[in-house]
Amino acid sequence: MYLEGIEELVNMNMYPNRSEVIRVAIRDLLKVELSTVLRKE
Repeated sequence: MYLEGIEELVNMNMYPNRSEVIRVAIRDLLKVELSTVLRKE
């Protein structure tokens, strides 16, 4: 399921490769999670 979505983004030329999709996803997740944690402190 996730891999299919990643492949679709690459096939649509939104990202050059799977690694870039994963890198951006992790970056965005960390931004959200860290900002949530910092707000609670």
